[in-house]
Parts: sequence; structure tokens; C-alpha cells
Amino acid sequence: MISTENVKPFLENLLEVLPENYSLVDREFIIQAYQYAEEAHKNQKRVSGEPYISHCVAVAIILAELRVQPVVVAAGLLHDTVEDTSVTLQDIRRDFGDEVASLVDGVTKLTHLPRVSRADQHDAEMFSNNTEKDKEEQETLLNSQLARDRRRELANETLRKTFLAMGDDIRVILIKLADRLHNMRTLGYMPENKRRRIAQETLDIFAPLANRLGIWQLKWELEDLGLRYTKPEKYKEIAQNLAETRAERERQLKAITERLSALISETGIKVEISGRSKHIYSIYRKMIDKDKPFELVRDLRGVRLIVPDIPSCYAVLGIIHTHWRPIPNEFDDYIAAPKDNFYQSLHTAVLYDDGKPLEVQIRTPEMNQNAEYGIAAHWRYKEKGPRDEQYEQRINWLKKLMEWRQEVQDANEFVDGMKTDVFQDRVYVFTPRGDIIDLPAGATPIDFAYTVHTEIGNRCRGAKVNGKLVSLDYALKTGDQVEVLAAKQGGPSRDWLNPNLGLVKTQRARSKIRSWFKHQNREQNLTQGKEILERELRRLGLQNYDLDKLAKAFDYHSLDDMYVAVGCGDISIGHIINTLSEGQADESHLFEIKPSAPKDITENAVSVLGLRNILTNFAHCCNPVPGDAIVGYITRGRGATIHRQDCPNILRMKDRDRIVRVAWGEPKHTFPVEIQIKAYDRQGLMGDISTVLSNENINLKDIKINVTHNLASLIMVVEISDIVQLSRVLTRIENLPNVMEAHRLNPG
Repeated sequence: MISTENVKPFLENLLEVLPENYSLVDREFIIQAYQYAEEAHKNQKRVSGEPYISHCVAVAIILAELRVQPVVVAAGLLHDTVEDTSVTLQDIRRDFGDEVASLVDGVTKLTHLPRVSRADQHDAEMFSNNTEKDKEEQETLLNSQLARDRRRELANETLRKTFLAMGDDIRVILIKLADRLHNMRTLGYMPENKRRRIAQETLDIFAPLANRLGIWQLKWELEDLGLRYTKPEKYKEIAQNLAETRAERERQLKAITERLSALISETGIKVEISGRSKHIYSIYRKMIDKDKPFELVRDLRGVRLIVPDIPSCYAVLGIIHTHWRPIPNEFDDYIAAPKDNFYQSLHTAVLYDDGKPLEVQIRTPEMNQNAEYGIAAHWRYKEKGPRDEQYEQRINWLKKLMEWRQEVQDANEFVDGMKTDVFQDRVYVFTPRGDIIDLPAGATPIDFAYTVHTEIGNRCRGAKVNGKLVSLDYALKTGDQVEVLAAKQGGPSRDWLNPNLGLVKTQRARSKIRSWFKHQNREQNLTQGKEILERELRRLGLQNYDLDKLAKAFDYHSLDDMYVAVGCGDISIGHIINTLSEGQADESHLFEIKPSAPKDITENAVSVLGLRNILTNFAHCCNPVPGDAIVGYITRGRGATIHRQDCPNILRMKDRDRIVRVAWGEPKHTFPVEIQIKAYDRQGLMGDISTVLSNENINLKDIKINVTHNLASLIMVVEISDIVQLSRVLTRIENLPNVMEAHRLNPG
């Protein structure tokens, strides 16, 4: 179990948890690294007020408990020195060697963007010339969309740098995970807006990464802490329910453990049985996925059986199924078919004597070490030869998943690619010859084609799944047999890169498609890019937009260069439309019309001054409505309750410190937009268009339909929230069968 205790006194605590196989030289090396880090960080404190060295030691302790090599523990102690002190990478290399320096460099944050654009230079000037502005104006600037975008891009550049380093040395990511875990443990000291952002990033990136590496010990704690700060009310509710039922559950598990131990001992099989705690995040996921309340989550009771070898696993499974009835569809054999992160175990669920479900996991000690420590278990068994082969398998598998990483230069796109290609669950599909192809969940036939062979992907024109023709946006499922229908020659369609159509989900396939277009000649890409961009702007009614200004915003020397980038797929139409919309507080200039009346104001439209993303709810005693003078009262576990200022309950309140200033937020505006759709008339056409609008939560205000000689012309007035949504809806409507075009009608 990874320790959560405070690290005081720091060095003594670290030395206590170092693996017993570390030599005296190893321990001296770690002590030297500790003293070096302590000196470098000596005048620094964390937000909590603790000495900064406490964080470095906590990271080293997490790594030591994973039993990694001494150089990794030393790098854990030094991981923030280059980033936060005057120590340089050359200093680390001189004093601790190339290996430690390389690991420290891999986890060091970037402090500036490596590809500085004109826009970045402009922003730098804007911030540097800000010394004479008052504090309120500076705060507004720092919280502006521009500043947030820059911070997000910098964070993604840092992640990209770390993931690229991970491809060369997997130990870099172990340090990064340990660093993130301790930051999550101490996240309560950070401001509310930072807490939510960091916690969400942990759930999106770091917990899935720990899962992909098979390190259960880190995964579950990152997930639970992430949920604690992204969904505090739900976390508290589940934690309270678990606490209330813990005593009864422990009593039941003790009786179950004794019964199982007696049964299995009769057969002569040695067994170690432990109660398996269900973690808060996994309960939350089951409640969401199966739409069940806490009481109906099936596997709150679980036991883990550790037996000497694989034959014993199946023998014990037989004993359990003989004595208790198995629950249908609840048996998984991950020994014969390991999970994609190399996890192995037998899982079953039975109805126990009391009529309630009991989940059972059966595995060997080696499987248990792999389940707990994942890829880090390699170093626990490094003296045994066969483990190296499996370690190499894991590394090669990870590298294969990330083959595309060097081809993607944009940091945001790189991180999105990691989420889709590396962190998502996997599906396993078959070629017509029976070969297994491993793809991320949600992958399409085009993704499959590019995984089989680049040339097959380029010439893909259709697909059969299990013998039936399917559309190219079909989401493949485990067990599907896929046959690609390919042309004899030709290349991919530029539509495949349109994110609105959902034809390609993997970064690998996107990179291959872009590579094909980049090899076309410049003139062809220029012509195609110009046609694509002008068609989209014409369709959105934005012909008067200054394209030279747009090219400069993307840091291209000329408009032609931007056309070429669009033509070869370096920059997507979706990205351009997002840029037109991004950072605009008021989009009415893009629509050239007055917005519709705002939607009803909800609780989310109330802002608490000085606090971000705090839960709000309306008091039932005074029922405030928009326009009333209001105040907020902080209640434990329920955020801020909104009262009218003249509410008697508020006037009688003695604890004035818990009263906060609040204001009615801005309700979301929508804009009425007139669009025209031309199509060949068919049965169900209107229903399909309605489904597209419904899926986007778009209100249809008016419609005129005219059918002449089997040609239908529909003019609709729809309520659109922004230009990005308009682009997405028009693309999806235009992609419907029989639809020839869908575009926005300009006034006059």
C-alpha cells in the first residue's frame, strides 16, 4: 500500500521505505540527492505552508514503494530543481550523471512555448507593459480567454514533451505520475478554479495513463482524488454510504473469508484471502454507466484469492462455482485473454448464502504484483530473466500505440491523440484471414484500414462488417470481422479529416491521411485548400471576413501558405472556425443579427464573487428570481445557497462570515439563423434532419418546404449558439443521404 502519511522528519521517512535490496552505495546516492534538493529548495514553501522539500520527498517515497531503481528515486527528489530553482540541467548532469539528468529533463515543465508565433510575442508585450495597470485590470487580463488559451497550450506542450520522453524511457512517466499523485493529495490548498482544472486533467490523462501502464495502486487513488474535486457532492455521498455500511460489510467479509479458507484448504491448495475494497470512483462509474443507485451496485462485497499457480486458479474457480450459483455474464477469464495492459486474473460473481452477490478475483502472486504495480513490477523481478521479455512486450506495445507521436507538432492535437489512441479502452476486431487488430474504442473502418496498411487506408472506399455493408463512420465493436473495400488506385478524401463527420478517430490514421496530402504538389494543395475554405465561409455566410488577418492569426507568412496548410490537412476547417469564434464574448457580429431572447436563468447563471465553479442552489424560504437583490450563504457540503437580501432568515443570521456577495450571471444567448437545405425528396428526410437538430439541442423556430419535380428545398430558422455549432450542424445535415447542400441564407 502506498503511504499517505506526512513525511516528517523527511529524510528518515524516505530511508525507512527504501527497498531492502538497495546497497549502501545506492542509499548514499539517494542521501546526496536529498541534500542537494534540500539546499536548492531551502527558502521555498508550498501553498500549504510546508517546506517545499516535503513534496520532493513524498514523490521519492511513492517511487520507492514501487521499488524502482535508485536513480529513479534520486530523480524524484530532484524533479523540480531545474524548474523551480537556479539549478540547471548541466548542474544535475555534472553531479548525478546523464541518466538522472535525462529523467529530470523529461518531467521538467516548459516555461515558454517552443514555437513562438507573432501572436505570442504580442501577448508577451501586452503582459510586460502591464506594470502601470491597477490590480483589478491585471487580474482581468490574466483571466482573459487569451491568457487561458496560452496557459492551456503551455500545459499541453509540457505534456507532449513528457510523453515524447516516455517513448525513450518509461521511467519518466513513473516520476510524473508520482508527482501528480502527491499534488492531488495536497490539492485542497489550491484555489477552487485550479482544483477543478487539475482534477479534471488527472481524470482525463494521468489516471488513464496509470491504467494503461497497469499500475493499479496509482490509478485508483488518482481516480478517487480526481472525483473528490470534480464532483465533490457525489464523492461525499458515496463516501458516507460506504462509511455507514462498512462495519456490516467487514463482519460479512470476515465470515465469508473463513468459509472460503476452510473449503479450499480441504483440497490441499494453499490460499491467501483478503477482502477487496471497492474504490469510490469505480462505484461512481458503475452508478453512472448502469444508471443505478448506490444500493444496487453489485460488487461492493468482494474477495481476492491468491493461489500458487495457474492450475490452482481454475481449481479454486471450480470449487466456488460448485458451492454457489454463478451470476450470468459476470465471469471473465483474463488469464487466458489478458487485458490490453497485461492484467491477468479470473473474475466471477456468485450469489452467496445470504442471496446477495459476492465478487471473487483469483490470481497468482506474480499476477497480483503485476496488477498492483503494472510496468513497475519489472524492476521487482529484474533478477529473473523471463520478466524482461514481458517488459519488452509492454514497451513495444506502448511504442506501437504512439507511432504517430513524432508526426504531430501541435500540442493540443497531440494530447487529444493520446486521449483517443492510448488512454481509451480497446476493441479487438478480426481481418478476413482471422488476424486480430487492436484499436481504441470508437474506431471506424477507416482507422482499421490504416492500421492494417497505409496503402489500404488510402484506397479505402467502403467496408463490410460481419458480411454486411456499413457506413464509414460505423463504430467497430470487439469481435467484429472487418473487410475493407478498396479501389485499385487513388487516395483518401479530405472529408475524412473533417471532425464534424466522425469518419476518423485515431491520431495514427489522421497522420497518415495528412502525410498523403503533403506529398501532393503545392499548387494542387493550394487550389484544394482555397476551395475548401472559401466554400465553408460561403456556407456560413462569412464571405466578407478578412482572410489575410486570419492567416496572420495562424502565423502564416501569406494567405497562400494557409491555403496550402488547409489543402494538405495541417490545419483543419474545424480549427479555423473555432478560431473565428474563440475568445469572442459576443458573437453577434458573426451573425449580423440581434440575439434571441435569453433562455431562462438557471442556478448555473449565478456567480459567486471571488470564487469560481462553486455549487449554487436557490433557497426555498424566499425563492429569489432574476432581478432581485441577492446574497449567498455558504453551507457545508452544499456550496452557496442563494437568498434575497431582505430574506428574514438572512437578516437573523449571526454567522456573517459565511455570507458572500453574488450576482446574476449572463444567460446564454442564441441567434436565429436562416438556413437552406436542397435535397432529393425521400421518405424520412425531415425526420433525419430533425434528429440532427435534436442531437445538438437546437430549437427549430420556423420551416418552409417546397417540393418540385422530386427536388425538395427547405428553408429553416434555427436558434444557434455560436458559429462553431452552425458549421457542425450544416456539415452533418449535408452528410445525410440525398442532401445536396446545406448553407446559411444571407439577408437580401
